[in-house]
Parts: sequence; structure tokens; C-alpha cells
Amino acid sequence: MIILGIDPGLRTTGFGVIEKHGAKLRYIASGTIKTGLEGALPPRLKVILHGVSEIIATYQPACSAIEKVFVNVNPQSTLLLGQARGAAITALVSADLDVAEYTAVQVKQAVVGTGKAAKPQVQDMVARLLKLPGLPGTDAADALGVAICHAHSIDTLLLLNGLSPAGQVLRMKNSRLVS
Repeated sequence: MIILGIDPGLRTTGFGVIEKHGAKLRYIASGTIKTGLEGALPPRLKVILHGVSEIIATYQPACSAIEKVFVNVNPQSTLLLGQARGAAITALVSADLDVAEYTAVQVKQAVVGTGKAAKPQVQDMVARLLKLPGLPGTDAADALGVAICHAHSIDTLLLLNGLSPAGQVLRMKNSRLVS
């Protein structure tokens, strides 16, 4: 199963693509979508939308996961980040992909083992888990971490779906299991 992870950002949106075979994870690709430091908001959101759509077309993921927005000290920054996240989610759902959402703490817990891990620790563990020859950039490492977090969670979701009543499909929404 190919999983696409997204770390949304208005200036730089990270992406990570991994493949899951049983308990084994394999690195496929990662990188960033850069919108630039300046310019009007709508064209920058369009860059994110088209960039994520191009990644989906290239790697054909079976599912996706995205990092949730945290509430920043600056409300304007939080709103802008939310809009960038919305552009990425729009691309994902337009491609009929299921979208799982994870907080930064959940991702760090899944990758490093502690929700208070620093960015260099996430980079190092992502490189180790995926057997990369070097450290990925911080945005790409965060996106790969989101994909790894989902890879660890998806088996539980599938198991629970097998136990759920006929016709009822369970999924993650707002960090909760819902039908």
C-alpha cells in the first residue's frame, strides 16, 4: 500500500511517499512544494493544490495523511496555515483519497517514541526507519513522519473495520475513530 503524507505550510509544504508491506516500510519519494515568500494568497494556494495533485498523479497513493494545524500564538499565521492545509486536503479528496489527520504530537510519538521530540530527532528517526542514506529536509521529514504514523495506525483501523458491524466503515477524524 502506498501512503502519501503531507506537512502543510504556506511557504513550504512537505510531502512524503512510502510503501507499506506488512510491517515493512519502504521509502519512495519526498520533497517540498514551495510557494515563495511573497505574493497574493490565492496563487500560492493554487501552487499547493496543483503540487499535491501532481504528486498524487505521479505516485498513485492508496491513502493519505496530513498533519493537523496547531493553534499558533499569532492567529493570522494560524489562519494562513489552515488555508494552505485546506488547499492540500482539497487536492487529496479531489483524487478520492481517504485523508487521515494526525497532530504533531501523535506523529512524533509514532516516529520517535515521545511527543516532545525535536525536529532533528524526527529527521534522524525517519532516516533510520526508512533506511535513507542521509537526513531528509525538515519539511520532507515531517511529511514522511505523517506517512509513517498513518502506516502504524492503518493496521488497527483495518482490524477494527473487520470487527465492526456489516456495512459500517470506521475511519479517523479529529484523532478519533468514527463511523
